[in-house]
Amino acid sequence: MITCAVTGSIHTPSMSPYLPVTPGQIAAEAIAAAQAGAAIVHLHARDPADGRPLHTPDAFRRFLPDIRQACDVIVNITTGGAATMTIEERLQPALQLRPEIASLNMGSMNFGLYEMIPRYNQWKHDWELPYLAGSDERIFRNTFRDIASILQNCSGNGTRFEIECYDIGHLYTAAHFLDRGLVQPPLLIQSVFGIRGGIGPHPEDVMHMKRTADRLFGNDYHWSVLGAGRNQMYVAVQSAVLGGNVRVGLEDSLWISRGQLARSNAEQVTRIRRILEDLGLAIASTDDARRMLALKGTSELGF
Repeated sequence: MITCAVTGSIHTPSMSPYLPVTPGQIAAEAIAAAQAGAAIVHLHARDPADGRPLHTPDAFRRFLPDIRQACDVIVNITTGGAATMTIEERLQPALQLRPEIASLNMGSMNFGLYEMIPRYNQWKHDWELPYLAGSDERIFRNTFRDIASILQNCSGNGTRFEIECYDIGHLYTAAHFLDRGLVQPPLLIQSVFGIRGGIGPHPEDVMHMKRTADRLFGNDYHWSVLGAGRNQMYVAVQSAVLGGNVRVGLEDSLWISRGQLARSNAEQVTRIRRILEDLGLAIASTDDARRMLALKGTSELGF
């Protein structure tokens, strides 16, 4: 399975002219990623005026119908939003729009974005620099109560979760909620490598995540990975070789190769698809992914 994370809340408009921020751009990028081979699109919303993260159901309603009308891609709505938002804000789009998948972070953590600041000399919008600089004292809150609240509130929607694990302890938290019956197999465990505050991108880190997840979940899960920044393709290939799934997209990396910005999400999807197919691996269709993850399908979506 290839997931494409289209825009996210990490990068700011000054970092790349190709980062989608308007509803039209987000819809077009998601559709093109699906056409390139992504079975799942992981979606955030932004304020079209200045590109800042925006997390209201109405913001998502401005592009979700266009995506659904154009293609059959599986829509994954984030409950991560941005670290500056409250849990209640982060919950509402997934709660009201009832997607097939929603992302869910498995722990509170430092989430450092400030190291990107020296790479840029000018900023298009006055919110960007404070947003990045403030990350050196900002905690991305995801308490046990927060996680349980999101799971319980969405339990009647038939939504499954992209369970995002930024460190080994997050796998144990996922196992805890599995034991409590708040998540059900098959789980989609998304291991995240290379974010400042989480586990690193070294191959041994990737192996450690996989071994631990195998021990905790056995045959009851599907493993996917994302590598932040320059680690994107390296980590994706390692996951695929180990039998896992992959996530790419401009949320996770703005680059297609050393020193060269990706011009679109579809460019990254095309690159990883070609690599996977050259390895002799088959790319999952949306129907394949729905079957693998036991998703509810599109008949009960709220958009």
